[in-house]
Amino acid sequence: MNSIVVASTNAHKIKEIAAILKPYGWEVKSLLDFPNLPDVRETGSTFEENAILKATTIAKVLTQPVLADDSGIEVDALNGMPGVLSARWAGSQKDDSANLNLLLSQLADVPAERRAARYVCVAAYATPAGETKTARGEWEGVVGFELAGSNGFGYDPIFYLPELRKSVAELSSAQKDEKSHRHRAFNALVPIIS
Repeated sequence: MNSIVVASTNAHKIKEIAAILKPYGWEVKSLLDFPNLPDVRETGSTFEENAILKATTIAKVLTQPVLADDSGIEVDALNGMPGVLSARWAGSQKDDSANLNLLLSQLADVPAERRAARYVCVAAYATPAGETKTARGEWEGVVGFELAGSNGFGYDPIFYLPELRKSVAELSSAQKDEKSHRHRAFNALVPIIS
Protein backbone atom coordinates (compact mmCIF):
# COMPACT_ATOMS: atom_id res chain seq x y z
CA MET A 1 0.00 0.00 0.00
CA ASN A 2 1.20 3.51 -0.83
CA SER A 3 0.56 6.07 1.88
CA ILE A 4 -0.75 9.58 1.14
CA VAL A 5 -1.70 12.44 3.44
CA VAL A 6 -5.06 14.12 2.90
CA ALA A 7 -5.07 17.71 4.17
CA SER A 8 -8.29 17.49 6.20
CA THR A 9 -9.47 17.10 9.77
CA ASN A 10 -13.06 16.28 8.72
CA ALA A 11 -13.52 12.65 9.81
CA HIS A 12 -16.45 12.09 7.40
CA LYS A 13 -14.49 13.40 4.44
CA ILE A 14 -11.34 11.44 5.39
CA LYS A 15 -13.33 8.20 5.61
CA GLU A 16 -14.93 8.85 2.22
CA ILE A 17 -11.61 9.66 0.51
CA ALA A 18 -9.96 6.60 2.09
CA ALA A 19 -12.71 4.36 0.65
CA ILE A 20 -12.30 5.95 -2.79
CA LEU A 21 -8.50 5.55 -2.81
CA LYS A 22 -8.34 2.04 -1.32
CA PRO A 23 -8.90 0.23 -4.67
CA TYR A 24 -5.85 2.11 -6.02
CA GLY A 25 -3.74 0.63 -3.22
CA TRP A 26 -3.44 3.89 -1.31
CA GLU A 27 -3.67 4.14 2.46
CA VAL A 28 -4.84 7.53 3.72
CA LYS A 29 -3.37 9.52 6.57
CA SER A 30 -4.88 12.85 7.52
CA LEU A 31 -4.11 15.99 9.48
CA LEU A 32 -5.53 14.15 12.49
CA ASP A 33 -2.31 12.08 12.36
CA PHE A 34 -0.22 15.28 12.51
CA PRO A 35 -1.77 17.40 15.27
CA ASN A 36 0.83 20.19 15.26
CA LEU A 37 0.40 21.33 11.67
CA PRO A 38 -0.76 24.87 10.88
CA ASP A 39 -4.43 25.56 10.23
CA VAL A 40 -4.82 26.50 6.55
CA ARG A 41 -7.43 29.22 6.07
CA GLU A 42 -9.57 28.81 2.95
CA THR A 43 -9.10 32.29 1.48
CA GLY A 44 -9.58 31.37 -2.19
CA SER A 45 -12.56 32.48 -4.25
CA THR A 46 -12.87 29.13 -6.07
CA PHE A 47 -12.87 25.47 -5.10
CA GLU A 48 -9.64 25.07 -7.12
CA GLU A 49 -7.85 27.86 -5.25
CA ASN A 50 -8.80 26.49 -1.83
CA ALA A 51 -7.89 22.88 -2.67
CA ILE A 52 -4.49 23.93 -4.04
CA LEU A 53 -3.87 26.21 -1.06
CA LYS A 54 -4.46 23.38 1.41
CA ALA A 55 -2.42 20.81 -0.54
CA THR A 56 0.60 23.05 -1.23
CA THR A 57 0.79 24.43 2.32
CA ILE A 58 0.78 21.00 3.96
CA ALA A 59 3.07 19.44 1.31
CA LYS A 60 5.72 22.08 2.07
CA VAL A 61 5.43 21.57 5.84
CA LEU A 62 5.54 17.76 5.65
CA THR A 63 8.01 17.71 2.73
CA GLN A 64 5.97 15.05 0.96
CA PRO A 65 3.14 14.94 -1.60
CA VAL A 66 -0.32 15.76 -0.22
CA LEU A 67 -3.91 15.51 -1.43
CA ALA A 68 -6.64 17.97 -0.51
CA ASP A 69 -10.09 18.88 -1.67
CA ASP A 70 -12.54 21.71 -1.46
CA SER A 71 -16.17 21.01 -1.99
CA GLY A 72 -19.62 22.43 -1.53
CA ILE A 73 -23.06 22.92 -2.96
CA GLU A 74 -24.02 25.36 -5.72
CA VAL A 75 -27.71 26.29 -5.92
CA ASP A 76 -28.95 27.77 -9.21
CA ALA A 77 -31.67 29.88 -7.55
CA LEU A 78 -28.95 31.50 -5.40
CA ASN A 79 -26.66 32.20 -8.37
CA GLY A 80 -24.31 29.34 -7.41
CA MET A 81 -24.13 30.12 -3.72
CA PRO A 82 -23.22 28.94 -1.10
CA GLY A 83 -20.34 27.59 -3.27
CA VAL A 84 -16.95 27.92 -1.56
CA LEU A 85 -18.76 29.28 1.52
CA SER A 86 -20.80 26.07 1.96
CA ALA A 87 -19.22 24.99 5.25
CA ARG A 88 -19.49 28.52 6.68
CA TRP A 89 -22.84 29.54 5.11
CA ALA A 90 -24.48 30.21 8.48
CA GLY A 91 -21.30 31.54 10.13
CA SER A 92 -17.65 30.76 10.77
CA GLN A 93 -18.42 27.96 13.27
CA LYS A 94 -19.08 25.41 10.44
CA ASP A 95 -22.39 24.17 11.88
CA ASP A 96 -24.09 21.64 9.54
CA SER A 97 -27.50 22.06 11.16
CA ALA A 98 -27.39 25.86 10.95
CA ASN A 99 -26.22 25.68 7.32
CA LEU A 100 -29.09 23.33 6.39
CA ASN A 101 -31.70 25.48 8.11
CA LEU A 102 -30.42 28.69 6.54
CA LEU A 103 -30.41 27.21 3.03
CA LEU A 104 -33.90 25.77 3.44
CA SER A 105 -35.20 29.13 4.68
CA GLN A 106 -33.57 30.96 1.75
CA LEU A 107 -35.36 28.61 -0.66
CA ALA A 108 -38.68 28.50 1.20
CA ASP A 109 -40.60 30.23 -1.61
CA VAL A 110 -38.70 28.61 -4.49
CA PRO A 111 -40.78 25.99 -6.35
CA ALA A 112 -39.51 22.47 -7.04
CA GLU A 113 -38.71 23.15 -10.69
CA ARG A 114 -36.28 25.95 -9.71
CA ARG A 115 -34.34 24.10 -6.99
CA ALA A 116 -31.59 22.63 -9.21
CA ALA A 117 -28.23 22.29 -7.47
CA ARG A 118 -24.99 20.44 -7.72
CA TYR A 119 -22.33 19.19 -5.39
CA VAL A 120 -18.87 20.25 -6.57
CA CYS A 121 -15.52 18.85 -5.48
CA VAL A 122 -12.05 19.83 -6.64
CA ALA A 123 -9.33 17.38 -5.64
CA ALA A 124 -5.78 18.71 -5.61
CA TYR A 125 -2.37 17.07 -5.45
CA ALA A 126 0.75 19.01 -4.50
CA THR A 127 4.42 18.17 -4.13
CA PRO A 128 6.76 19.93 -1.70
CA ALA A 129 8.31 21.71 -4.72
CA GLY A 130 4.94 23.29 -5.50
CA GLU A 131 3.89 21.16 -8.49
CA THR A 132 0.09 20.83 -8.49
CA LYS A 133 -2.58 18.93 -10.37
CA THR A 134 -6.34 19.16 -9.93
CA ALA A 135 -9.49 17.38 -11.05
CA ARG A 136 -13.12 18.43 -10.68
CA GLY A 137 -16.20 16.32 -10.01
CA GLU A 138 -19.84 17.38 -10.01
CA TRP A 139 -23.03 15.63 -8.91
CA GLU A 140 -26.34 17.06 -10.11
CA GLY A 141 -29.45 17.08 -7.95
CA VAL A 142 -32.00 19.40 -6.38
CA VAL A 143 -32.48 20.93 -2.96
CA GLY A 144 -35.33 19.14 -1.19
CA PHE A 145 -37.95 20.79 0.98
CA GLU A 146 -37.09 18.97 4.21
CA LEU A 147 -34.40 16.83 5.81
CA ALA A 148 -34.41 13.16 4.82
CA GLY A 149 -32.05 10.42 5.99
CA SER A 150 -29.29 10.20 8.57
CA ASN A 151 -26.31 8.78 6.67
CA GLY A 152 -23.93 11.44 5.51
CA PHE A 153 -22.92 14.95 6.51
CA GLY A 154 -23.08 18.53 5.36
CA TYR A 155 -25.98 19.15 2.97
CA ASP A 156 -26.65 15.42 2.34
CA PRO A 157 -30.08 15.41 4.09
CA ILE A 158 -31.45 18.03 1.65
CA PHE A 159 -29.50 17.15 -1.51
CA TYR A 160 -32.13 15.13 -3.34
CA LEU A 161 -31.44 12.83 -6.31
CA PRO A 162 -34.60 12.70 -8.47
CA GLU A 163 -33.49 9.60 -10.38
CA LEU A 164 -33.17 7.64 -7.12
CA ARG A 165 -36.02 9.42 -5.31
CA LYS A 166 -33.76 9.76 -2.28
CA SER A 167 -31.58 12.30 -0.56
CA VAL A 168 -27.86 11.57 -0.38
CA ALA A 169 -28.32 10.98 3.37
CA GLU A 170 -30.67 8.09 2.50
CA LEU A 171 -27.98 6.29 0.47
CA SER A 172 -25.60 3.73 1.91
CA SER A 173 -21.98 4.83 2.24
CA ALA A 174 -21.08 2.50 -0.65
CA GLN A 175 -23.78 4.03 -2.89
CA LYS A 176 -22.59 7.52 -2.06
CA ASP A 177 -18.92 6.64 -2.63
CA GLU A 178 -19.81 5.18 -6.03
CA LYS A 179 -21.65 8.29 -7.31
CA SER A 180 -20.41 11.32 -5.40
CA HIS A 181 -18.70 14.46 -6.62
CA ARG A 182 -15.72 13.51 -4.43
CA HIS A 183 -15.58 10.07 -6.06
CA ARG A 184 -15.60 11.66 -9.51
CA ALA A 185 -12.90 14.20 -8.64
CA PHE A 186 -10.48 11.76 -6.99
CA ASN A 187 -11.01 9.07 -9.63
CA ALA A 188 -10.12 11.67 -12.27
CA LEU A 189 -7.08 12.86 -10.32
CA VAL A 190 -5.45 9.54 -9.39
CA PRO A 191 -4.58 8.45 -12.96
CA ILE A 192 -2.79 11.74 -13.66
CA ILE A 193 -0.64 11.56 -10.51
CA SER A 194 0.13 7.82 -10.43
